[in-house]
Amino acid sequence: MPGLDETNNESYRYLRSVGNTWKFNVEDVHPKMLERLYKRFDTFDLDTDGKMNMDEIMYWPDRMRQLVNATDEQVEKMRAAVYTFFFNKGVDPVNGLKREDWVEANRVFAEAERERERRGE
Repeated sequence: MPGLDETNNESYRYLRSVGNTWKFNVEDVHPKMLERLYKRFDTFDLDTDGKMNMDEIMYWPDRMRQLVNATDEQVEKMRAAVYTFFFNKGVDPVNGLKREDWVEANRVFAEAERERERRGE
């Protein structure tokens, strides 16, 4: 997968569907933000293979059960929310998301959210 676009990312797909041609430029991201985003990626990439997948992400709602004694219903709600959030963040259910695409996935997600806000969605 050579980078992200509307063929492999939900946020880009949404932006293009409403006529927004925004495109990621790493030069627009502050170095401290890059550092924070990569640190966050590394937290989610449990097997440290450079690719985040849904199985790794779904570890965290299950961990909630242990940390706060969450009920099965609470964990299932959290699993659904986490899946939706990270899918829209760019984590493909089959292919995952590579570390080198993580920052762009975050930025395009933010741009799509800004566009939704502008449009009153």
